[in-house]
Amino acid sequence: MLTSVQKEILQSLINLYRNAEGMSIKGEEIAELMNRNPGTIRNQMQSLRSLGLVKGVPGPRGGYKPTIEAYHTLNIHDSDKETMVPIYKKGKLLKDITVAKIEFTSIPHPGECEAAIKAVGNIKTLDLGDRIRVGPTPVNKLVVDGVVVGRDDMDNILLLDTTGIRSIPKKRVMEVATSNVITLDGLSTIRDAARVLSRNEIEGAPVMDDDEIMGMVTLSDISKALAESREEMKVLDIMTKNIITVDEDVMIADAIELMNKNHIGRLIVVDKAEKVEGIVTRTDLLDKIAGIK
Repeated sequence: MLTSVQKEILQSLINLYRNAEGMSIKGEEIAELMNRNPGTIRNQMQSLRSLGLVKGVPGPRGGYKPTIEAYHTLNIHDSDKETMVPIYKKGKLLKDITVAKIEFTSIPHPGECEAAIKAVGNIKTLDLGDRIRVGPTPVNKLVVDGVVVGRDDMDNILLLDTTGIRSIPKKRVMEVATSNVITLDGLSTIRDAARVLSRNEIEGAPVMDDDEIMGMVTLSDISKALAESREEMKVLDIMTKNIITVDEDVMIADAIELMNKNHIGRLIVVDKAEKVEGIVTRTDLLDKIAGIK
């Protein structure tokens, strides 16, 4: 049986390895994440290797990698083969965390319910009192809102005092999309684009040439350009060219999953002829549908 320190080391290794794109993890990285002495990590790694839970990678770029048995021991799956279940904090997606399991630990009466969230990733970015949203889950499209009232770093579990449990309704994405799409001219200056977004109180808009989608520009793109004193450059120079569109008949839950997978906050909705019909944001999908707050 693993000690509490060994379990936390193994969990930290898996958390780091998820975002390392196959690269091995150095003991110093684990020590920094756990706020422990690197010597302690190295000593414990010997035991974990003998148990077949960790394999060492030699060389200057070497370190450690978790084995399949490590995932089984901690009762988690290799997230690369699973649908990602997102966690949001204050409406913003936490990119380095996904949910492996949700258990409702107590339901004494309506209005009171606790949920234990088994996570994969670094949960130390979440503190007691943080309001978070979990989901939607892949099968029943469940969304859980709650306040963090406990955090177990050893088993990577968050305890939530839930404030809402809902299932995403089976509606088409066009039912919540904004049909009056504000667009940008690619030849406009960045300064002019900033005025358009500010005047319409939106955070991004597609760049159009007649009926053709050229790209997308967001406030983040503009802020970066202004910080670099590039306000006189053209919108074409800073726009994101690889635009992801979605058919107007796609279901809301599928659109949310597409956004999470591609780390984007808005989708262009098109008809069968690829003509722009609307634009939908993550806020539209998560906050406006069925009164989800």
